[in-house]
Amino acid sequence: MQRLLLLELNLLTTLLAAIEEIRKEEDIAKLPIYQHHDPMQVRQNLPQLSGTIGLTDALSAASVDAPTEEMNKGKVSDKMVYIYTSGTTGLPKAAVITNARYMFFVLGCGFMVGVRQSDIIYNPLPLYHTAGGMVGLGTVFLLGTTTVLRKRFSASNFWTDCIKAKATAAQYIGEICRYLLSVPDRPHDTSHTVRLMFGNGLRPQIWPQFVARFNIQDIGEVYGSTEGNSNLANIDNKVGAVGFVPVYAEYLYPVTLIKCDEETGEPIRNSEGWCIKCKPGEAGIFLGKIIRKTPARAFGGYADKKASEKKILRDVFRKGDAYFNSGDILVRDIFGYFYFRDRTGDTFRWRGENVATSEVEAVISNIVGLHDCVVYGVEVPHVEGRAGMAAILDPKREISVENLLNGIRGCLPAYARPLFVRLMDELPMTGTFKMKKLDLQQDGFNLDKVSDPIYFLHPDGVYRTLTREDFEKIQSGNARL
Repeated sequence: MQRLLLLELNLLTTLLAAIEEIRKEEDIAKLPIYQHHDPMQVRQNLPQLSGTIGLTDALSAASVDAPTEEMNKGKVSDKMVYIYTSGTTGLPKAAVITNARYMFFVLGCGFMVGVRQSDIIYNPLPLYHTAGGMVGLGTVFLLGTTTVLRKRFSASNFWTDCIKAKATAAQYIGEICRYLLSVPDRPHDTSHTVRLMFGNGLRPQIWPQFVARFNIQDIGEVYGSTEGNSNLANIDNKVGAVGFVPVYAEYLYPVTLIKCDEETGEPIRNSEGWCIKCKPGEAGIFLGKIIRKTPARAFGGYADKKASEKKILRDVFRKGDAYFNSGDILVRDIFGYFYFRDRTGDTFRWRGENVATSEVEAVISNIVGLHDCVVYGVEVPHVEGRAGMAAILDPKREISVENLLNGIRGCLPAYARPLFVRLMDELPMTGTFKMKKLDLQQDGFNLDKVSDPIYFLHPDGVYRTLTREDFEKIQSGNARL
């Protein structure tokens, strides 16, 4: 990819240190620098900076022909770019981003969370994804902010980078906030000027601790998907909430929750065949009404039309209507705040109760010192439902399963306690810091597939190493679980 830096001479002087720093990076060591003055003048004033190119000469060599009329034509509905989904539950899919969606997404997110034109935003996220590429860079193009990029996220350098850049806002996604908390306390934890952090994935269990430790004035937790038409934003620091929509505003912003089978994600319909809206406090699938002629409410879908059709729920409340099915289970309280519960398919049923994996993951992560943790349901032969299994990052084998169990007993009901625990050297993760469950779920507790240590909750009430004898008893249905 071609890159260039275009600056006036006075700006070259101001940014010299930054230019020298980024040119140390191997892939941009030959970064072309164009300037309005004669290259000789630059060499005389800034001898330590060589290789600049005179813009006047470059422009003189360029074509003077006017662009064709065809190049100037375009519509807000035109496809701008494809952005791949994270792929947490399967293969990534190419989501279609139109000009209109790009503008609505960036402006909506920026205005809702309180981004200012004067903000310097620290962006350590991958630019090929929605958060880093669309929102992070989009605020520069559409709101006039300044964005500071980092090639790769680093928990140990996050706050020192913010201090160096004089950042006033910073982005997060997935497990980034937990990674920042896992770094030992340091004096510069609060020496920065960041007033706003925005993104998605800040778990409610660590939210107060995160805000207090790093002295963050505002958290802009945003909910949405790359391809979806229904996004939410928490604009008033309500701990744990992913957004707010007053009940009376549903006609203006038609999003809703409908009852479903939390394990399969299948909508529950009444005797007349219509979906049933959730009452406050009830968990359900989050839907956004599709209005094709309204850019903000349209659903562009994926490059794969079959995959697009699977995300559309039809005849929801009346014949012919259509809603985008987020695939996420949320809860709305009586005031209109939304809270993320789980992904459909992640929630599983054990001993007659629904288990939300995200809640169990947060509890276990806190118990084991904020280590990465993934919880999922696994099939057990001859037993109804799926048993909970937790995969925990523990390369040094520091985790005490005894302490883990004691902590779990104090925080989780019996049906939500993982029956199996797998300690791993590395956990599969997407480029957007989200855990991938599918491969782990397929491995299950099968000793023929897994070489990592696996523990199971023995009938005597403690976690014990899963032996071949134990495994065969469970497989044959002769084990007491």
